Amino acid sequence: MTPMNPMKLAAAVVAACTALLAGCQAAPATPVATVSRVDLSRFMGDWYVIASIPTFIETTAFNAVESYTLDADGSIATTFTFLDNGFDGKQKRYHPRGFVVDRQSNAVWDMQFIWPIKADYRIAWLAEDYSQTVIAREKRDYAWIMARTPVIAEQQYRERVAFLAAQGYDVSKIRKVPQRWN
Repeated sequence: MTPMNPMKLAAAVVAACTALLAGCQAAPATPVATVSRVDLSRFMGDWYVIASIPTFIETTAFNAVESYTLDADGSIATTFTFLDNGFDGKQKRYHPRGFVVDRQSNAVWDMQFIWPIKADYRIAWLAEDYSQTVIAREKRDYAWIMARTPVIAEQQYRERVAFLAAQGYDVSKIRKVPQRWN
């Protein structure tokens, strides 16, 4: 294994510290709504990221896909893949782990990219047929509009954005994720 470039290491440390400090900010007074019940087995599988208020790792993502697998211990093995900075970009792959926090609804998770830090992850909206979902956070800093297909109808997209606006999100920060598949 090659040692990490000192500049890259410094940038990674700064990014991690920034994320930690952002986690110390108070959440808005009104909680983000979540769906009343999620059938975890139906929720598992591939979700194309249609749009997001992105984290720093996904601001240049193309063909982003989030995949979930329910493990025997009840945690969720997650694989997040995308092409970086274009359809011909380098493929990036991350493996966070999800932990269901609210077992009554299965709609509130903690997502862990790096131990011991866990990030709030809420299934705020879910189509009855599990074809589309909106993932939100209490802090209203990040959000994801996802679907089982790489494209959704424009009207559906506008409805998902309006849902996020009603939850108190600044929807001007939403970035459509370019999706192009053979």
